[in-house]
Amino acid sequence: MGPAAMDRIAVRRVIVFGLGGVGSWCAEALVRTGFGHLTLVDSDTICVTNVNRQAQATALNVGAAKAEELRKRLLEINPHAEIAAIRASFDESTCSQFDFTQFDYVVDAIDSLQNKVLLIEQCVRAKVKCYSSMGAAARLDPSQIRTGTLDQTRTCPLARMVRKGLRQRHVPLDAVTCVYSLETPIPPVGASHCGSNACLCAPPSDGEREFPDWCAQKARINGAVMHLTAMFGLTLAGLIVRDNLSMGK
Repeated sequence: MGPAAMDRIAVRRVIVFGLGGVGSWCAEALVRTGFGHLTLVDSDTICVTNVNRQAQATALNVGAAKAEELRKRLLEINPHAEIAAIRASFDESTCSQFDFTQFDYVVDAIDSLQNKVLLIEQCVRAKVKCYSSMGAAARLDPSQIRTGTLDQTRTCPLARMVRKGLRQRHVPLDAVTCVYSLETPIPPVGASHCGSNACLCAPPSDGEREFPDWCAQKARINGAVMHLTAMFGLTLAGLIVRDNLSMGK
């Protein structure tokens, strides 16, 4: 890519919201490519069911905070990077804590529809480049992954709901580039125990009850595989890399 591009990449500031199967791999790809300033935001802890697809999740750190565990992993890759871990959810009560003008890029890998729409709106209002992930769960075919502005998305149910939410807030749909799939989501086979009394996740401790229980809030738990979620995350990172390359042309 050349020294000028690498110099630009080294000083770019990126904040990643959501450190699951998409956001964790996006963050790792950015650090491995030379980005030296990352802020990682996620309120969740690692569950044994995350081990199949999340970069920081192993059998040895179940129950630890996702943001801090990913920070440790990324610093092992580049000890000289500046990486901040924030254990928080992004929602109406916390959004004022984030000054988007301090960042060059925002990565949206949030699962919650309401908070995803809010994040995109805040980025557009702040005129900060935002790259957003649409639905990566319940899919198996990486060849159907596409990129485009939100008004160009099709097939993805999550993208359809995000478009609706942004229209209600009068946010232009061509202001945000996203990663989405043309593959029709695959219905889950069998019942999921996530969010139920039979869930494999450890119950939250007293100090963790302030954080949302995302699984319990979902109407349905869709399965997800690493090769699909990671491809979404790597594609998001690729969009940011290519944007930096275009600045030198």
